Amino acid sequence: MSDSTDSANASTCHPSRQSRVLLRPEVDRVLEILSHHNRRLVLRVLQENATTTEADVMSKAPRDESAIQLTLVHNHLPKLAKAGYIEWDRDSREISKGPQFTEVEPILELIEAHAGELPPDWP
Repeated sequence: MSDSTDSANASTCHPSRQSRVLLRPEVDRVLEILSHHNRRLVLRVLQENATTTEADVMSKAPRDESAIQLTLVHNHLPKLAKAGYIEWDRDSREISKGPQFTEVEPILELIEAHAGELPPDWP
């Protein structure tokens, strides 16, 4: 076998350090959290403000606020809190960055920083 074939096989068998990051189980957790626009909205609002409220998040949503409140309170905020990305006080309805927020913040920044590089019809 030639050296070029060996190096081609090595690169396909042994992913680069950058691609190995994508294979980490922790990345699944981050991407699962980011998979819904309401959770991304909450995290995006917290990027701009250390603390916010449910009402503030809902006011920034592009859809009907009453429908969003229901899914925020019963689905998205509990999921974000369980992951440690937010702290959420159900009584005061205050939301703040959680102890794991720094885990998700770099990917949010990366997406925003490179949004102009995405195809115009990209989802």
